[in-house]
Amino acid sequence: MENKNQNLLQGIDTVIIRVSDIENSKNWYQTKLRLASIWEDPKTKLVVLDSKGPTSLTLWQANKKITVDKETGSYPIFKTPDAAMLRKEIQNNGVEVGELIHDDIVIYFFFFDPDGNILEACQVHD
Repeated sequence: MENKNQNLLQGIDTVIIRVSDIENSKNWYQTKLRLASIWEDPKTKLVVLDSKGPTSLTLWQANKKITVDKETGSYPIFKTPDAAMLRKEIQNNGVEVGELIHDDIVIYFFFFDPDGNILEACQVHD
């Protein structure tokens, strides 16, 4: 007999990033990162963005001050085929970026949205 409770979790649907101004953040993610909006709810001040992967990115306006702890905060990591090129492109678009970090497995860098939310881009070595 098959267990009906098998596979009730089927991956991550979306990652929520809390922002202070939904319109400003939506514009930033669309223009700086070229992520398209796939659904919006102006009433709840929420925008779902296509991350170009199976998991969407949801911007949701908070009613409190955004506080980011760079040492303990969670953050999404975007896949990229070329971390150095992406870093240069978004830096040229005015995005605050960290140094390019190389290790034995990946090349990656951190970058930050207008609220200081941590984002990362990662290239896995072939």
